[in-house]
Amino acid sequence: MTEELLTNFIKRPDLKKIYSLINDNWKVLDLGCGDGRLLEGLAKDKSVKGTGVEVSQEKIIQCIKNGVSVIQGDLNKSLMFKNCHFDAVILSQTLQAVDRPDLLLDEMLRVGERALISFINFSYIGNRLQLFLKGKMPKSSALPYEWYDSPNIHFGTIKDFRELCEQKNIRIISETPLGRKGHFLAQIMPNLFARICVFEIAKK
Repeated sequence: MTEELLTNFIKRPDLKKIYSLINDNWKVLDLGCGDGRLLEGLAKDKSVKGTGVEVSQEKIIQCIKNGVSVIQGDLNKSLMFKNCHFDAVILSQTLQAVDRPDLLLDEMLRVGERALISFINFSYIGNRLQLFLKGKMPKSSALPYEWYDSPNIHFGTIKDFRELCEQKNIRIISETPLGRKGHFLAQIMPNLFARICVFEIAKK
C-alpha cells in the first residue's frame, strides 16, 4: 500500500473499507474521484484498471499527474459507459451532493456489476444533539460547511438508504457503519452512532 494512500485511509476510514472490498484485476469506475489517489493506489497494489470521473479541471490535472485515467463529467447526467462495463463503481461521500441520488444509483448499477457507496449519516447522534441543543444546522469534520454554502443538498440517513434500496429492488451485499472512535456502538445502533456508512450493493 502506498504511503499516500495510507495517509488518506487514516483521514477517511470509509476509503479503507472501500479499498478492502475491491478484488485484484477488477475494472473500477470512481465517480467524483478527486485527485485520483485511491485509483492510483488500487492500480499499484491490486492491478486494478481504474477510470475516474471528475468535474473539477484542477483535480483532473492532478489525476493525470498521478497517472490515473480520468474524464470530465457531471454526475447529474447519464454515465457514458456501456452496461456492466465495470466490476465495481465507487461513490465516496458524494451521494448527498447530487441532484437525484436515486437516479445516480440506477446509473451506477447499469454500468457496474456492483456499487460501493459511502455517505454521511445525518441521523448521527452528534448531529441530532447540535440541532436539539443549538437549534442550528450541525457542523463537524464530516459536515464542515455552513448551511448556506454546503455542497450537500440531500441529507439522508442509513435507514433512508436502506428503504431506497428496498424500493428500487436493490440488494444490499454488505453494510459497514463507521463510528467516531471505534465502531462498537455504530455496529449496535448504526443509524444513531455511525457518522458514515459504507454500502456494497447490486441488482437483485
